[in-house]
Amino acid sequence: MRTLAVALLIALAVIQDPLWAGKGGWMHSWEMERQVAAQRDLNEGLRLRNAALEAEVRDLKAGTDAIEERARLELGLVSEGETFVQILEGSPASAAAVRPRQP
Repeated sequence: MRTLAVALLIALAVIQDPLWAGKGGWMHSWEMERQVAAQRDLNEGLRLRNAALEAEVRDLKAGTDAIEERARLELGLVSEGETFVQILEGSPASAAAVRPRQP
């Protein structure tokens, strides 16, 4: 009887092995679900980036406001009637050297 019980346990282990560790087993399924979730997260991030780029393209095609803003930020555009002021970052000694002296 004891031999029969051991034989049944071994048979059960042999039958369970493909269920847990085989190609279509639980472990493989869990790993695939994890990979699918990671890919979905990546796709969502890319979808948001594409939407932002699409909105920027639409703005650039539709009007001059976006083009002017880009020119101001990247090229230093100054429109007619505006005064350009440049603020230099530095030590207080260099700022004192820039100030005009009072007689």
